[in-house]
Amino acid sequence: MTSRRLLIAALLAVLTVPAVTTRIYASDEVQYFAFLRSLAFDGDLSFENEYQHFFEAGAGGAGFHETFLEERYTRAGRRINFGTLGPAILWAPFYAAGHLAAGVLGAPQDGYSQPYVSAVAYGSAVYGWLAIFLSAAIAHRWFGLGLAAAIAVLLGTPLLFYIYVAPPFSHACATFAVTLCLWTWLRVRDTWSLRGVVLLGLTVGLMATMRDQAGLFAIGPALDFARWAFRRGDPRRAAGLALAGTLATLAAFAPQVLASRAINGYIGPHESVGNKMSWSSPHALGVLVDPGHGWLAWTPLAILALAGLVALAAGRGRARHPDARWLGVCALLMVAAQVYINGAVESWTVAGSFGQRRFVELTPLLVLGLAAVLASGRPPRRLLWALTAVCVWWNLGLLLQFGTHRMDRRQLTLRDNAWQTFVELPRDAPALAWRYLTDRGSFYRQPRQ
Repeated sequence: MTSRRLLIAALLAVLTVPAVTTRIYASDEVQYFAFLRSLAFDGDLSFENEYQHFFEAGAGGAGFHETFLEERYTRAGRRINFGTLGPAILWAPFYAAGHLAAGVLGAPQDGYSQPYVSAVAYGSAVYGWLAIFLSAAIAHRWFGLGLAAAIAVLLGTPLLFYIYVAPPFSHACATFAVTLCLWTWLRVRDTWSLRGVVLLGLTVGLMATMRDQAGLFAIGPALDFARWAFRRGDPRRAAGLALAGTLATLAAFAPQVLASRAINGYIGPHESVGNKMSWSSPHALGVLVDPGHGWLAWTPLAILALAGLVALAAGRGRARHPDARWLGVCALLMVAAQVYINGAVESWTVAGSFGQRRFVELTPLLVLGLAAVLASGRPPRRLLWALTAVCVWWNLGLLLQFGTHRMDRRQLTLRDNAWQTFVELPRDAPALAWRYLTDRGSFYRQPRQ
């Protein structure tokens, strides 16, 4: 990446800060924020007061009171929380800055006021952009290009929504943690030193604290290490490194273990989460190709990126990395693991959310795949950029429809949304963008379809 392009991208990130939505509304946002506020101000993980505050403020949506404030308690006598501690760990420095800002601005220093909420929202945006820059660095090392592919993935996937429209979800933080883990792995694997393995283990543990399913990304580094150990033929050194990496992972994951025990009375997520899992993954195909809820329907740019990963694994990519074919196989296995786990959840449609948000953490692999396609030169790069532009506009069009409540949030209708995206929205987009920057609250006051 040239310093000029990197500077332009960084400037773009700074200039778009006003586009970040600084509010907490959805129940997932409330749950993740509750970890931070409860630990910082109450010193516990009892969320009764946090849930009550946001319910009275109108957040949480339908069913929030029934799920989180009526007679439903964990075995430890706490209110249920389906989130994880990880985002609160990453938000903590920004939250501290929000506390200082509240004192300077005269806002209530209660953990709830606007400076705290804004700090968390901006923190997610920072982590989302860091994930983009790290992904670009990985792709550049492999193919000599990366920043353009990374920006295209940002604009062409739901990550854009979870950086700017709904940042208090966990996805921007989780994407950063996954990208940091992959970036660390691709450097550590050159030597598999003790220090490198410990650092990799720490990033794996951090990644797993963000969202439970993010831990499955460790499949790639684990398989790669096993292959290296087998080829080296030094079982004693391999066992020592594996132990060190495992201990580092457990150390980084320990805060989540302690948090789950305090909340649920045992280690692990709430038992209701296990009740909605079907380990045969009956929805694996639907979560990919279902016309109304499938990842590829919401995010067609992923098709191009996956084609790039397949080409890489088949040895047809023009990667600079000498071990690119094997790493392409590892990347596809990580994608497959996410398809499997998302297909195993009974709530696989994530109805009411923007896009298949549980695939957002695949961002660095999509950047790598798109860079592979662009570097291959087949089909011609101009055609590829044209297809990429169409996919980007599709994502932007869906985002605009979602934000303006022109679509059924529980069902993507391809024909109707294509008409809106490619015919009606182009003429409305400038006015909508200006309204988003100057009168964002008007979108929230609209009735949902």
